[in-house]
Amino acid sequence: MSPTKEKIQSLLNQLPDDCSIEDVQYHLYVIQKINNGLKAQLAQGISQKEAEQRLSKWCIS
Repeated sequence: MSPTKEKIQSLLNQLPDDCSIEDVQYHLYVIQKINNGLKAQLAQGISQKEAEQRLSKWCIS
């Protein structure tokens, strides 16, 4: 099975049995937007210094 079909199958398995087609479309839309944002962010790239600054917010001292 292709990766796309596997992702869609996984989504369908997570949704309730009584979901509508609109529910499926909405979730696919959200997944697509998130993936597009991640791709854009990766293409843009950030410097090592910027990455360290962003990660420092999450580090517990």
